Amino acid sequence: MAKPHLVVVGADKGGVGKTFVSRATLDYFTAQGITARAFDTQQPDGNLVRFHAGQTEVVDLSSSDDQIKVFDSLPKHDVTLIDIQAGLMTPTLVLLSDIGFLDMVKEGKLDISVLHVIGSTVQSLNEIAGTAKILEGSRHFIVKNHTNDAAFFTGINGVDAEIMKSGSALIDIPKMDERATEYVEAAATSFSDYAKNGDSIVMKGKVSKWLFKQVFPQFDAVKLHIR
Repeated sequence: MAKPHLVVVGADKGGVGKTFVSRATLDYFTAQGITARAFDTQQPDGNLVRFHAGQTEVVDLSSSDDQIKVFDSLPKHDVTLIDIQAGLMTPTLVLLSDIGFLDMVKEGKLDISVLHVIGSTVQSLNEIAGTAKILEGSRHFIVKNHTNDAAFFTGINGVDAEIMKSGSALIDIPKMDERATEYVEAAATSFSDYAKNGDSIVMKGKVSKWLFKQVFPQFDAVKLHIR
């Protein structure tokens, strides 16, 4: 089996569509023939678990027992994705450092990819810098998610060069048709499942185009799937 791959999706700021990105990421791994397991840290009921119930468990990463549940079992799975609750991004990355996981990356025993979903305000620049410092040696992807019609400030484009210097890349998630988003939300299923089995031919087509022709190529371009 390949090295365990831990994928962390999060941000310190709320309302940037972290779970939306997690859902697309899980669909991407499934399309690659990888069965990823996922953990939802949104307390108390979770959000990701609504759409990927069969592979997602709600956990509290402030609990030592749940930390053991998540991290001790990493070697048993090809990919483990954690959808981080707003405000817990930095504490989670510090935890990974404290328990030696970032050292394991440097030793070639583990792969860690962080999908850092940024907001449309200038505060995101500070988030990027702070996160990159903690994650030295790991893959740190900056994700601009346009799901919420975010108009990203002009200065965000200026950080691309700095991102690339640190060995990271930019992932630009386009906005999905609003009605299509509503249909998938109502169905409480994954994007890929709706694209195949949804109750509207029109909306199935829109979801399919967004996921397979717009989002997946973004993930392919940054080699999100480590072979």
